Amino acid sequence: MDITLIEGDGIGPEISKSLRNVFAACGLDINWDICQAGEANYEKTGELINDSTFASLEKNKIGIKGPITTPIGTGFRSINVFLRKKYDLYANVRPVKSLGTIESLFENIDITIFRENTEDLYAGIEKKISDDEMHSIKVITRQGSTRIAKEAFEFAKKNGVDKVTVVTKANIMKLTDGLFLEVARNVAKDYPEIELEEVLVDNMCMQLVMYPQRYKIILTENLYGDILSDLCAGLVGGLGLIPGANIGEDIAIFEPVHGSAPDIAGKNYANPTALLLSGCLMLDYIGEHEASERIKNAIDKALSDKKNYTRDLGGNASTDDFTQSVISNL
Repeated sequence: MDITLIEGDGIGPEISKSLRNVFAACGLDINWDICQAGEANYEKTGELINDSTFASLEKNKIGIKGPITTPIGTGFRSINVFLRKKYDLYANVRPVKSLGTIESLFENIDITIFRENTEDLYAGIEKKISDDEMHSIKVITRQGSTRIAKEAFEFAKKNGVDKVTVVTKANIMKLTDGLFLEVARNVAKDYPEIELEEVLVDNMCMQLVMYPQRYKIILTENLYGDILSDLCAGLVGGLGLIPGANIGEDIAIFEPVHGSAPDIAGKNYANPTALLLSGCLMLDYIGEHEASERIKNAIDKALSDKKNYTRDLGGNASTDDFTQSVISNL
């Protein structure tokens, strides 16, 4: 199978190498179409994304990418957001799960966040009124809200989960968040066996740091989903453990949640777990469930021994050390 691999910036090439090695050791027959995008590519070619990268994604329909640097405050907009909008990758799915024996505030966390991926403030509709006043427009549509709500409820049905928690701020933003909540209620009617729980986003943050085990599936808007997924990552050990999927009608791109970490690039320090688990989401998407389970189990076994902890987890294992441990546990 041909799959587009965008290595990305910073630690991207290192953890992408780990992904290729683990997949090869698992016996997967994948032809990696290696492409470039991001800050490093811009410095080299003058383009943030090469036309060949677009062509590869459009041909293969499946891609996985390493982290890409996004400047803060100034400079180019997020390439991640650009790709989601260009290919209408409306469903951002981020599973957050306790792994191995990593010490964290809570145990047995298993939460999947369904985040609408194309609208909200991330639509990037901004206007300069004056040097002292800027506007950002929040966009919520019935179509966008319906698509993500159905994804969340279908996932719940498939996995035997009896509750979906919808998160908004509909008490204040009665039109935009009110529409998202209305749609969630309407979609829930088609799944009478599944409870729809409604929680305001500020309360959700408190609940997650007090009683995270109460939640299995969270359905929410773009901005809230971004914030809540990072919060949940902190419950299980950090962003280095959290995978992500961006799914559209006919194209899907998988990626870790964390950034490009340029400060440790090239030092063999990076934790490849998030990209490996993103690869598992990709395998599930293409029907390679057995291989996905093998790799997830191998990662869990590796993270059950502190000698395999990378620096972000308080250990000294290198990227290569961790990769070899995963391979040995396949």
